[in-house]
Amino acid sequence: MFYYLFEYLEKFDFPGAGMFQYISFRTAMTLITSLIISTIFGKRIILLLQKKQIGESIRDLGLDGQAEKKGTPTMGGLIILGSILIPVFLFGKLGNIYIILILVTTVWLGFVGFLDDYIKVFKKNKEGLRGKFKIAGQVVLALVVGFIMYFNKDIVVRERVVVPKTEIKHIVGDSITRTTFQVVLTQDVKSTKVTIPFFKNNEFDYSRILGFMGENSHKYTWIIFVIAVVLIITFISNGANLTDGLDGLSAGTSAIIGTTLGILAYLSGNLIYSEYLNIMYIPNAGELVVFMGAFIGALVGFLWYNSYPAQVFMGDTGSLAIGGIIAVYAIMIRKELLIPILCGIFVVESLSVVMQVAYFKYTKKKFGEGRRIFLMSPLHHHFQKKGYPEAKIVTRFWIVGILLAVITIVTLKIR
Repeated sequence: MFYYLFEYLEKFDFPGAGMFQYISFRTAMTLITSLIISTIFGKRIILLLQKKQIGESIRDLGLDGQAEKKGTPTMGGLIILGSILIPVFLFGKLGNIYIILILVTTVWLGFVGFLDDYIKVFKKNKEGLRGKFKIAGQVVLALVVGFIMYFNKDIVVRERVVVPKTEIKHIVGDSITRTTFQVVLTQDVKSTKVTIPFFKNNEFDYSRILGFMGENSHKYTWIIFVIAVVLIITFISNGANLTDGLDGLSAGTSAIIGTTLGILAYLSGNLIYSEYLNIMYIPNAGELVVFMGAFIGALVGFLWYNSYPAQVFMGDTGSLAIGGIIAVYAIMIRKELLIPILCGIFVVESLSVVMQVAYFKYTKKKFGEGRRIFLMSPLHHHFQKKGYPEAKIVTRFWIVGILLAVITIVTLKIR
């Protein structure tokens, strides 16, 4: 809103209007605004949730400190969503296709998570929204994102095109000299290339998977691409949801991931830095940094009330949306293959559940009784069972998250 207002006022030499053309300035404004909204208005939302008796129903898992959490307001994800959407609408370039996609992601998965929390709180059903409906909501979003990313003409990458060598003859008197030169041009093209970490020529094209089909492989690349998008979004969204089990764990981890993705988006959307680092330049993707400013500010502000001991839980309203935002953001800046490193906490938390369930079923079928790999899953509950204090577990997970974020950034140069 303000972007378009001050763009208009700049025509009349309005003082300071030109600052709104800078991504860095608008990113700072979204971060500050989201922090203000989440910290100041967040308290009012918590009081409203308490007044409406929207408290968390806690299952008895035999964990220390579990009983004290009963009745803590949930659906705090509304604070996060509001703190993201309002600043982006105020300072974002709303006509940008990347901003449109990430806003749709935020609202859609926030709505799916809200339905889950609503059923738990108001319908008194501890199971919430059935798993198949959650997955369906994630898949629908992923299909929309996948198709738009592949077919929308505004989503392109800039590639170098090498023109065949040209020879020019110079005739001076009786002598003839020849000069050979090669021209390198750039052009914006549709592409399904993504960044591969650690490799020098670090770009992978989804079309290579269908290379065995010969010249017709490009016709079916969209199928592989859309399937990849579906798998990434559902896995990371659910991973963030599973990680949301301790006070401040999911919010803090996501803020670290978001900061890293914001840096990568800024570098990928800046012609000079992308050229220097030899990474894909993605026109118009720099605007995503403005959104990430709001995302980080919302999570940090939410931690004001969600850090141990939590005054509010984000619920699925927040966790599903956070995971989806991270996944879609990484896909849009062509860094989804960095997710196993950057989102290592989410990946390990998800795998711990998969391993636990699979091993339990296998041993029950083979030995007649189910056995477990971990004392409890997801992984953070395993450490709780071992007697580690909740605050210590969260802090150590954050430290690991920071380490993974640094490794992710370093992969830009380890090539």
